[in-house]
Amino acid sequence: MRKRLTGAILAALVAAGGLLALTPEESRATPPGDKSVTATLFERPFADVSKACTDTLGPAGYGYVEVSPATEHIKGDQWWTSYQPVSYKIAGRLGDADAFKSMVNACHAAGVKVIADAVINHMSSASGTGTGGTRYTKYDYPGSYGDADFHGCRKDITDYTSRDNVQTCELVGLADLDTGSDKVRSTIAAYLDSLRQMGVDGFRIDAAKHMAAGDVEAIKSKMADPGYWISEVIYGGGEAVQPEEYTGLGDVDEFRYGGHLKSAFQGGDLGGLRNIADGKLAGGQARTFVDNWDTERNGSTLTYKDGALHKLANAFMLAHPYGSPNVFSGYEWSDKDAGPPSGGDGWTNMHAQPEITGMVGFRNAVGGAEVTGWWSQGSALAFGRGDKGFVALNAGDGELRQTFTTSLPGGTYCNVAKAAPDDCEGNTVTVGDDGKVETTVPAKGALALHTGAAS
Repeated sequence: MRKRLTGAILAALVAAGGLLALTPEESRATPPGDKSVTATLFERPFADVSKACTDTLGPAGYGYVEVSPATEHIKGDQWWTSYQPVSYKIAGRLGDADAFKSMVNACHAAGVKVIADAVINHMSSASGTGTGGTRYTKYDYPGSYGDADFHGCRKDITDYTSRDNVQTCELVGLADLDTGSDKVRSTIAAYLDSLRQMGVDGFRIDAAKHMAAGDVEAIKSKMADPGYWISEVIYGGGEAVQPEEYTGLGDVDEFRYGGHLKSAFQGGDLGGLRNIADGKLAGGQARTFVDNWDTERNGSTLTYKDGALHKLANAFMLAHPYGSPNVFSGYEWSDKDAGPPSGGDGWTNMHAQPEITGMVGFRNAVGGAEVTGWWSQGSALAFGRGDKGFVALNAGDGELRQTFTTSLPGGTYCNVAKAAPDDCEGNTVTVGDDGKVETTVPAKGALALHTGAAS
């Protein structure tokens, strides 16, 4: 890895390999359970994640929290140092094994399951001493791997139209593990099993694109109980390795989704979102997100820097049934390489924004109800979720005054995009017995109603 590893580059740590047979048992449509929304708390210390689960994620109804890699890694302040492991000990800047275990217990107590970001495609790019004291050189990691455990292509990936180049050469200089080796597979499986024994419920498989899908499946098959899996596979037109190859392992991150949202919300035409699933993974195989740490740095998606539009895009993701949504919550940055804040300031806390937590509750309330009554006009849209919910989004610069026909029962509803149902004074909306609601949606604002927040 060169000194400057941008999110876009690391995002290239995606996944790949031979086609796998898809079975209903192997590839779950959404995370198992009634609460399907994940919050990714990027680079948050484990102690902070514990508090977030107790104070915010559990009460808001999140089903999962994804945490950054726990493994010992190279030293350095940059965020990407977390993605250069040097051993499988839990000894990184986010906390030790005790902090990790306490975090898992606290999240479970709050009703939130834990997804661990697992870096298993590669090790480091150079030599040194790790965050847990391990002395290592590239291709030699005491207690884990030696030279023979890495692929023989000791040069950078240069050709994404070549499967062999993508999956056996090195991603920006990172020592590429030979995941076709039984020893390597067993070592990785033992590491993942150890996290499961600590209570982890599932894994995000980092850089899955750079491993043959058959290799990843072989690792998974060696585990006692692999849990829920998501593969990171960045789509690239004309590339040899495609996301569909990994659906047999579980869900797959759908990178095209965030780009579609950016185009619609910045382009001022939300009507195209009606066909948001077109050209993408089937909804039962896709994990959706507005942005992540890679895309916010490479400019391919909306980010927290887009303010209200970013929140509206998250609101749409949570309101629409396609895929399994993942809310990304990172930190403010100007330097793309900058690591996380050392104190309490600088976090975006996107997972805790009331506009977002209200929509998590919305998604839980409407369940699998179908989209009904789609309406769009320029930078505004509205749709129902059967007779359980209704949402209207206005990405324009002026307020939207409109009478909508919904499928909701008549009554007084809390606009959960603005207020919590138990503290909704001044933010209620009346739906007539005919299902009609006359309302004004402010510029860059949202209206979200569901039967779980009605009187």
